[in-house]
Amino acid sequence: MDIQLIQEKIYLIRGYKVMLDFDLAFLYGVETKRLKEAVRRNRERFPDDFMFQLSEKEYQFLRTQFASLKIGEGRGKHSKYMPYAFTEQGVAMLSGVLHSDTAVDMHISIMRAFIAMRRFLYQYHELSEQISKIRETVNGQNEQLSRIYDVIESLLDEKAEQRSWQDRERIGFKP
Repeated sequence: MDIQLIQEKIYLIRGYKVMLDFDLAFLYGVETKRLKEAVRRNRERFPDDFMFQLSEKEYQFLRTQFASLKIGEGRGKHSKYMPYAFTEQGVAMLSGVLHSDTAVDMHISIMRAFIAMRRFLYQYHELSEQISKIRETVNGQNEQLSRIYDVIESLLDEKAEQRSWQDRERIGFKP
């Protein structure tokens, strides 16, 4: 499966990069109900930092933000319960709960998507640091250039004063 498609299903909620249960069920080729059953049977494998249930407010916010979660359309339309959000570690635990070949293959693709995102963020962070250094250098040079311009202007002002003094009309005795 395309890593970009998987990355589009990774959301930032409560400071975690997560995937929602219905997206994972779709990717693994199982019903959301079956995925949740497997998780409930193995609840000890999913502590709160691996998986948490969204509040209604969080879910409504997601539904309004993303086209894939439009109200009244598609998966989750008639769900009584709020979806579960799985962190990267929670997705890894799912591989121990779901044993189908499709689930194993999809798990590998999902882990690659998380790794690709981490690499991108690392490269973005490095680029951001380099831009900050360039800005600091340019700002320092701007201050120096500003000082140089001030000195040049004051020198030009002094020269203009000297010229005006020397070019003034002389009064008094003229030889």
